[in-house]
Amino acid sequence: MNAMILLLVAAVVLVCGYLFYGKWLAKSWGIDPSKPTPAHEMADGVDYVAAPPYVVLGHHFSSIAGAGPINGPIQAAVFGWVPVTLWVLIGGIFFGAMHDFGALFSSIRHKGQTLAIVVRDNMDNTAKTLFTIFAYLTLVLVVAAFASIVAGTFGVTGAEGAEVTDDRNMTTASISIFFIAAAVIWGLVMRGRKIPGAANIALAIVVLVICVAAGILFHPVALPASTWMWILAAYILVASLAPVWILLQPRDYLSSYLLYGMIILAVIGIIGAGINGAASNLEIPAFTGFTASNAAVDASGAPIVGEDGAAVINKAAASGYLFPALFITIACGAISGFHSLVASGTTSKQIDSEAHAQPIGYGGMLIECLLAIISLCAVGFVWTQYQAGEFAAPTQVFAGGLSGMLATVLGEGAQPIAYQLLVLAVSAFCLTSLDTATRLARYMFQELWVPAGETVDSVTGWRATLANPYVATIITVVLGIGLGMTGYSIIWPLFGAANQLLAALALLAVAVWLKNMGRKNGMFYIPMVFMLVVTLTSLALTIQQKVNLFAAGGDALAAQAGGAAGVAAQLIIAVLLFVLAIVLAVRGAKSLFGSSANKADQAAA
Repeated sequence: MNAMILLLVAAVVLVCGYLFYGKWLAKSWGIDPSKPTPAHEMADGVDYVAAPPYVVLGHHFSSIAGAGPINGPIQAAVFGWVPVTLWVLIGGIFFGAMHDFGALFSSIRHKGQTLAIVVRDNMDNTAKTLFTIFAYLTLVLVVAAFASIVAGTFGVTGAEGAEVTDDRNMTTASISIFFIAAAVIWGLVMRGRKIPGAANIALAIVVLVICVAAGILFHPVALPASTWMWILAAYILVASLAPVWILLQPRDYLSSYLLYGMIILAVIGIIGAGINGAASNLEIPAFTGFTASNAAVDASGAPIVGEDGAAVINKAAASGYLFPALFITIACGAISGFHSLVASGTTSKQIDSEAHAQPIGYGGMLIECLLAIISLCAVGFVWTQYQAGEFAAPTQVFAGGLSGMLATVLGEGAQPIAYQLLVLAVSAFCLTSLDTATRLARYMFQELWVPAGETVDSVTGWRATLANPYVATIITVVLGIGLGMTGYSIIWPLFGAANQLLAALALLAVAVWLKNMGRKNGMFYIPMVFMLVVTLTSLALTIQQKVNLFAAGGDALAAQAGGAAGVAAQLIIAVLLFVLAIVLAVRGAKSLFGSSANKADQAAA
């Protein structure tokens, strides 16, 4: 594989997808820049705050990316670079970008409310309740996982209490703290001021450089990961409730330039290494087969055995059948249900004009697709070490591969600096997704207690208590951080299927809404059905596997994460998700192919 050619071809394909398919979707759906957006109609200075498109793109891209477009392609690389590339490009253009764009647009036309309200108004209240519960629990799991990941990149001790051998985690933590402080100052200073876009961007980059330099030079905070979990709990509690203009918008905007900078560094490394020959013939195979194993192997393909006689596991690789594993593993970077919650939860409340929906919703996803291709190039550069299981996580593969390519261009001295900056950028992705997920979960929890025909502000009694933003946030933080501290990893393997089920349901909801509006929705049918089949297949395989473990019993059961209790939890959740998928698919099909009487006016409002 030639990394430079792959990157350039992928970039051209993605640009063509935006210019042709993205614009066709905008025309077919009836994007209307003359219509006032919820950010203006519902402006409240807290959640509904209009912002320039480059600011909203910074928030949206930072929030949807997380570590997904890095982890997924690297884990799925065991299937070969061709399947990964095809899914990222085809899935990104025709599935994921359309999914994000559609969720964003439907929310804009529903007063900036979440996708759950789109489901209620275009299907029925039962479907809305089921969707809301499912989405909320998914977000709680995201909060748990991302809090644990961020705490791990900040803490001086890991989960096992092992000491960190250098100060990289302390540096990452300091830079992130400086980002947050700078964001608050930025929000206060910029509030109500109109600054030319070019000057705004230049100033943001200067602030970013100062924060990074300050964190590198001054990083005295040395705390264990467990303490950082408590600090993160306090942070997301405040961040979820604070007006978006004082923290969420400016922090995501400022940190987005770190992420763009990461992409620019990666492109320099890949193209430079391609020109000098270092990345012109990478060893990663085009296709490895329809099944893959995460067992570590040497250069000849022979299994590697550890000192204890057990097979070494490649912790950065996936395993299983290409279908459905490829399409579950690569979510962010192709299509991810979490994106629909971001688009319809926070982004839709900040859009200044409907004209910005395509570049932010559709274009933001394509930037993520490019990042997924960059991740694939990174794993290709360190393929031999990757196969041998020398990396503990995909993030290390990403940083190791790209910093290695940059070293061939800028010299060996650039590698440790580039490695640190790349790890920092990944941490920034995760921290952004963490506080956004908390705010989204708060919205979902509030809407769970609001009957049809009422609003969060109009409900009374116990419903008003549970729909209170402070109550909703506290419950979410307690559940998310508590799960992060006590064992989210037991049920995390099911997140991929849950996330892709969410994507299928989001596609279904938008398709029904477009039908009720009298707009073209045929482009949703294949992606919607495909993602539903992928999810059901994955869940069916999981159920079969867990049942087989119970049948085997003994050591086979005890060796699993959480033992018998962990296997039972995964089995129960998998069955519930399978049933939920069937129920909502049937209800959606009735709405999609049945009569839309009395819904068109409401849907188009």
